Amino acid sequence: MLNLMMSKAGLVLATLLVFFVLERIFPVARVRESFARLGRNFSLAGFNALLGPVIVVPVSLFAAQHALLLRPAWWNMALDLLLLDAWIYFWHRLNHVLPFLWRFHEIHHLDETLDTSSALRFHFGEVLLSALARAGVIWLFGIPFGTVLLFETLVVVAALFQHSNVEIPAGFEKALSWLIVTPSIHWVHHHALRRDTDSNYSTVLSVWDRLFGTRSAGPRTAEMAIGVEGGQDQGLVRLVLRPFGFR
Repeated sequence: MLNLMMSKAGLVLATLLVFFVLERIFPVARVRESFARLGRNFSLAGFNALLGPVIVVPVSLFAAQHALLLRPAWWNMALDLLLLDAWIYFWHRLNHVLPFLWRFHEIHHLDETLDTSSALRFHFGEVLLSALARAGVIWLFGIPFGTVLLFETLVVVAALFQHSNVEIPAGFEKALSWLIVTPSIHWVHHHALRRDTDSNYSTVLSVWDRLFGTRSAGPRTAEMAIGVEGGQDQGLVRLVLRPFGFR
């Protein structure tokens, strides 16, 4: 298990470094670098990284080891990954629908610039709630812990790609978007216009938004406003306290 976790950390770090460099050499949107913003994002990411081995991993491992259902013989890892990707689509959508969950998820959307650091900017409350909700899926369907770790790795790598400010050839990205979520899809989800914010919920495979009618027809542009409609980014302490009513 330790080897799997170390492999995951290494792959995520390598992906982060590659896209972090590329988006500063080949950016889509020309933005002024803010070290204060990067500090906020990586501080939130660092705290959540500490929660992983302390809470998230034990909860997922316990759920996997005490599964409710016996797995049918024909079930395999590919179906597990598909199930988890479908679950995270609905969980993400629920975070936009339920006010209590949105209070935590909003911290991710308050970022007014998108790059790889945005992919790691989440409130610890959302991370914990997500881990508990996912544990129910793991427990109910008996998903092996190794598969859970693989899916987590795919999700983080996909998120780093989707949030990145890297210019990608339009034709290639359009073709790729029929299979997976690309920056052109996910940036619209971060548009500071609520009707776009409440769309494009898919995480890895892009099929879910097309299947359930939540795909936005709006295109990404380099000039589009990023953030929360009517909201404004804040300092680290206020971001941590915001979901608890401290505005």
